[in-house]
Amino acid sequence: MSSPLSTALRGTPDRTRLTPLLRLLILTQLAFNVGFFAVLPFLSEHLGTAVGMAGWTVGFVLGLRTFSQQGLFVVGGALADRYGIRPVVLAGCALRIAGFAWLGYAEATGAVIGAVLLIGFAAALFSPAVESEVARQAVVHEERGGGSRTRVLALFTVAGQAGAFVGPLLGALLLSVDFRSVCLAGAGIFVLVLAGHAWLLPQHIPGRRRVHVKGGIRVLLRNRRFLALCCAYGAYLLAYNQLYLALPAEVERATGSQSALAGLFALSSLLVVTAQLPVTRRVGDRLDLRRSMAAGLLLIAAGFTVVALARPAGWTGTAGLLPAAGFVVLLTLGQMLVAPVARAWVPDLAEEGRLGLYTGALSSVSGLIVLAGSSLTGTLLDSGLPAAVPWLVLAAVPAAAITLLPRRP
Repeated sequence: MSSPLSTALRGTPDRTRLTPLLRLLILTQLAFNVGFFAVLPFLSEHLGTAVGMAGWTVGFVLGLRTFSQQGLFVVGGALADRYGIRPVVLAGCALRIAGFAWLGYAEATGAVIGAVLLIGFAAALFSPAVESEVARQAVVHEERGGGSRTRVLALFTVAGQAGAFVGPLLGALLLSVDFRSVCLAGAGIFVLVLAGHAWLLPQHIPGRRRVHVKGGIRVLLRNRRFLALCCAYGAYLLAYNQLYLALPAEVERATGSQSALAGLFALSSLLVVTAQLPVTRRVGDRLDLRRSMAAGLLLIAAGFTVVALARPAGWTGTAGLLPAAGFVVLLTLGQMLVAPVARAWVPDLAEEGRLGLYTGALSSVSGLIVLAGSSLTGTLLDSGLPAAVPWLVLAAVPAAAITLLPRRP
């Protein structure tokens, strides 16, 4: 029996088959996430126990990784516009191989920081390059009658989530040997990715024009519709980040431990892998970009509201986990609409020839919003307000973001 991912990659009788380039880029996202998530979930424990870092130092190192990745996406996107995606992707893969290998042998704090920065910057190179080309190819696919661009980008999301699901399983298996084996396996996956792309990724992609003129950032900062999309997408990411901030606190309150988190995270991943394409086909394809993204933000707001309404009852045990499970399901359903649509919208808002820059900026600007909003969220959760209030405030964030969405799709 074939998987939804493999079936979609092959195409259906009523849809144009995906081009070899699109299939390569979608499978690239799968491989990227398998390699990355084989290592990342086990990093903080390794730094705290094997390396002996203090808790604040571990947090600082993980924050540096996020900054060197999300914060510099705009740089990687601009480089992809200037030099094409092939050299940027290959350079990013080479840096990720070096970073993982270095991390496997790093024992001093300075060495760990250097390896982590290298790992993050590698993704800041290859991710916006791949994402921008997938978005551009999805538009071409749509214009040729192959189906909605949103469906192609939903498939890209499924591939990434499948990698995020498989990666930790591989890492956990190798962790029985040691953390160095995990890092070297992650590096090995990127060696295969590098070799595959050196062989298969075209030197010149038809229709892609390299930009040599400066000034793209100034034009971007005057693009109010694009910045509005960034803010709305940042609100979504801030809400999604509560899987790692508000949800653990709620699970701890309900059960006295965080052991149930693994099951809730697996539920989210499996929902995306199995339901992303049907949701996109039945909902996303029938709504324009603005309405589809608005529907996703409303679902996310509803997820927070479910917990807010249940909190005064103070349920514990299995019953106490039901609102948390409802939150995860609604948040994930909202993600299925918001994430592909936001990527599909960028080509309509980007300046000609600057799709890489704008794709990178979407992640960088929204990442800054999450960075600022996360500290406020932590303060809110520790404020001692009535139990439902923090969750209602969090519900208001994605709901208010709907008003920020550009009016014209």
